Amino acid sequence: MRRFLLVLLLSLTSSWAFAQAGATTGPNLSTAGKIADSDDLVRPLERGAMIPDGTLRTAEGKEIQLKALVAQKPTVLLFYRGSWCPYCNEHLYKIQFIVSDLMRLGYQVLAVTPDNAYHLKEMAKRNQLTYTLLSDPTMELTKAFGLAYRVSPDMQMTLRKYGHNLEDATGNNLGLLPVPAAYIVNQKGKIVFSYYNSNFQKRVDPEALLRAAKVNLSASN
Repeated sequence: MRRFLLVLLLSLTSSWAFAQAGATTGPNLSTAGKIADSDDLVRPLERGAMIPDGTLRTAEGKEIQLKALVAQKPTVLLFYRGSWCPYCNEHLYKIQFIVSDLMRLGYQVLAVTPDNAYHLKEMAKRNQLTYTLLSDPTMELTKAFGLAYRVSPDMQMTLRKYGHNLEDATGNNLGLLPVPAAYIVNQKGKIVFSYYNSNFQKRVDPEALLRAAKVNLSASN
């Protein structure tokens, strides 16, 4: 009986160890620095990670480094798909309602998209946005965050059917999009809050984001 229990224990221990090894080599590995084959395979940087640097463009066409911006103030950093996306329009419009509260706390708000400069201006004007929209036309920064995924040809055709042409919006033919995400980053570049969802219809609630900004204020300085 003792021998049987010992064998059973060893068997269970080995199975647990195998499962743990599988957990570190399975599909949950970060896609930071890579391009995922689909949105549901995206595994971006999360809380505790340091942000990568990257060159972004303003609506006026000026190039600027993300880390240089982040070093100035604690930052709420958003990634969105583009001005053509109704869910992005709705979410960025709702974010505007908490911008004054975030600014009073000492934050700046930056929103990154693959859209070109023309569409940055269009997005800001349409939704009366007072915070900064930035273009990542090459998707290099988005890829470094692990948020980039390849849009299938079928999906690109579906988007065109509804009047959304990624090449026109971005000025490139990469066929890539970001999974929408929200981060709170301190001035040292450390992520103190993160949210992403591969379902592009689901976004972080602005009030929840504001609460997180308040909670993480000391960590964001």
